[in-house]
This record gives sequence, C-alpha cells and structure tokens, in this order.
Amino acid sequence: MARLLVADDDPGVRQYLVTVLERDGHTITIAQDGQEAYEKLRDADFDLVVIDVHMPKLTGLEVLERLRQEGRDVKAIVLTGDDTSEVVLGAAERQAIRYLAKPIRPDTLTAQVQASISAKPTGRPIRVVSAKRDWVELLVPCSLDAVERVRSFLVHLDTDLSESRREAIGQAFHELLSNAIEWGAEADHSRDVRIAYLRTRRMVLYRIADPGPGFRSEELAHAASEGLDHLRVREEMGLRPGGFGMLLARALVDELVYNQAQNEVIFVKYLDLEEPS
Repeated sequence: MARLLVADDDPGVRQYLVTVLERDGHTITIAQDGQEAYEKLRDADFDLVVIDVHMPKLTGLEVLERLRQEGRDVKAIVLTGDDTSEVVLGAAERQAIRYLAKPIRPDTLTAQVQASISAKPTGRPIRVVSAKRDWVELLVPCSLDAVERVRSFLVHLDTDLSESRREAIGQAFHELLSNAIEWGAEADHSRDVRIAYLRTRRMVLYRIADPGPGFRSEELAHAASEGLDHLRVREEMGLRPGGFGMLLARALVDELVYNQAQNEVIFVKYLDLEEPS
C-alpha cells in the first residue's frame, strides 16, 4: 500500500490513526510534534501526511508552509478540531488535499486517505482573496480534481447547521462547480474559477464565476431538462454518464440564478425556513 506519516501530539489520537491506517495495509511513520514532522518530511518521501494543526514547536500549517517554500510537494490531510476560517482556509492555501474534523470515523478516514493518495498533484495553488468568516473568496484552478478538495474545506464553515442542510449545500456546490470547471472553463488548468461564500444569520450564499464565455440552456443537449434524452446525446458525444447537475442543484437549494451570459451562478439556502421532515 502506501507510506504515510502521522503527525499528532496527542498519544491517543496518534495511536487511533496508526491502528486504522495499519489495518488498511499502510506503512506508518509517526511524529509527535511539528518540528519532528517537518524534519521527517524534509528528509524522506511519503505518499501522504496526516497532520494535526495545533502541535508543539511548529503547527501543522507552519510545517506545510515551510515545505512549500522549499519546493517540497507534499500531499497532506489536515486533521483538527479547530474549524475557524483562518485554519480552514490556511490549510487550503498551503495546498492540503483534505481538511477533516476530529473526531473522525474509521471508515471516513480510510476513504479520505485512499482518495488523497490517488489524487493528482495539486499544481497551481488555491488563492484566498478573502478569509472573513462570513465572506470567503477563493480563486481555484480549473481542474475537476479541485472540486471535492475545495468542498472539503468550505463545508467546515457550516458546522453549526444540520447535517441535511450541509449535505444539500455541499452537493449543490459540487454540481455547479463541476459544471463551471468542466464546461465553462473546459477544464483548462491555467485558468481560475472564482468562488464566493457569504454567510448571514438567515442564509448561505455561494457565487461561482467561471472564465468561459457562457452558454445558452437550449444548446445543452447533453444536460438533463425533461426526460432522459440527454443520456443518448452524452453517449454519442463520448461523455461520462451524468448531466443531472443543474436539475439536482435547483432541487437542493432555495434560489438559483444565472447572469445573462450564464458564466456566473448564485445559489442561496435560507436558514430561517423550516426543514422538510
């Protein structure tokens, strides 16, 4: 399997991570503080590091920042109980692949580690334009590999919401960002999609702006509108199964609006409406 570094100053958490990951067949090296983690990552190659944020000597984010400045390409999962916007977005800026909150279920850890090992190199960085808790803006490279990565960070800004609301927001975001990258930007890794997240007492709002020229809905024969005719079109075009993204997103949120060119979309989930039972 893979060679992993587990870095956490809490002996109980560290042993839990090691037990789960060794059971999955990985070879594990441990670090008990940030300085030890930095030295081991500097001096040896690992397929992935699972690293805590708040550790003695160096924080997990400081470790990743040092390695980034030295040109070391390290795949990292940031694992912490701290979901402040500074920590969440700091992990994104330092090119962590996933951000996971403690405590974490064994099956979730197994799945996220495997997905992170399989992920392609991050390439161009995510850039944080605004890191206010209630107003976040990111510039994200137009790569489909970035979609779940960005979602794993932003979902932690809504930990006070119910699981059903978080899931609805996250799924709508995933579908619309995938469309923006795949169709709006044609998955051109040299370009960025701009994402804004706004949070008020009564709503969560996302704005996704892709760098493409836009589209007309009637031209999207490969996307679902009514019936399943689009599946035949997708097969003829050699596209992956799907095409339900916009329909699904509309069903999950309360408002969804495109601009005239249809290269920018805003969706809103109201927080003062009663959730369906």
